[in-house]
Amino acid sequence: MKYSILLPVVPTRPEQAVLFANLVQWTAAERLWQGQSLILDSHHLATWLAGIGVRVPMGFGVSLMPLRSPYQAALEARSVALATGHSVVAGFGPGPVSFQSALLGQPYARPLRASREYATIVRALVSGDDAMVEGEYFSVAARLPKRPAPPVEVGLGVLRPKMAALAGEVADRAITWLMPAGHLAETLIPAMRGADRTLEEPVRTTAIVPLAVARQGRDVTALVEAACGNHLKAPHYQDALRKAGITVSGQGDAQDTARVVDAGAFLYGTVEEIHDRLAEFAAAGVDEVVLNTIGVAQTHGPKAAAQDLLQILGSATGVSAADVGLT
Repeated sequence: MKYSILLPVVPTRPEQAVLFANLVQWTAAERLWQGQSLILDSHHLATWLAGIGVRVPMGFGVSLMPLRSPYQAALEARSVALATGHSVVAGFGPGPVSFQSALLGQPYARPLRASREYATIVRALVSGDDAMVEGEYFSVAARLPKRPAPPVEVGLGVLRPKMAALAGEVADRAITWLMPAGHLAETLIPAMRGADRTLEEPVRTTAIVPLAVARQGRDVTALVEAACGNHLKAPHYQDALRKAGITVSGQGDAQDTARVVDAGAFLYGTVEEIHDRLAEFAAAGVDEVVLNTIGVAQTHGPKAAAQDLLQILGSATGVSAADVGLT
């Protein structure tokens, strides 16, 4: 199983991402992932980093479909691959119903259908094929101009079994968020593997896992609230957590925090304890874990988040805090 890093800040200036891109360059981390940003566009940030010479593999997990057409999404993902010289994982999801309504005027009546069409179109385009889809939500008859480029994998954000099955059918990656290893092993990964897949390569699973190293002066309730509070209040996340056996009130109180931590949806402990819990994801069949230190960055600052990441990724030899700008 590979480890990657989630950019734990929402930059207002691109320089704020350099520290974490350096961690990818100088540690065992595979890739720098970004969530959806509504401040500084994630694709623009990736190409800015490439422009100053910081070229690392990028992942986007997940970009929200209402923001861009599938053609534009394919163009942007391949642009990042060309700019960085590395492979890209481009993950997509429909987003919350309220977000769909705000941008589209109404939500997708069939979000699984919309996701199928979107992923199918993007995957055809980034593969150099003609995208010929007349869909209920997206219709495209086009192709990207042919250029040699590093590969772009297309992913779908997965919270529940039906989307897991869809990812297993049409996507290169299934990208999970806040789902404990046990639920992945027992429910989501079997749904992916049981899908009627026609693609040659099996679907791979990327799990984005919120975590923090236990240190003096840290409050786990505050860390979980900072990292996951908005998700715990969202109806689709509450439903997904219930399916994983975690019932939360959505208030972000200490009881919700305890349930999330006890279930292994948020990892908190010593570096050794965190590694033990991460091993459960490998045993579940996860191919890549993305270390998410957003809670630490928001409550204790970006350098504290980078220190946690550096310790967890300590398998890289000869890497010091000075190498990645932490001194």
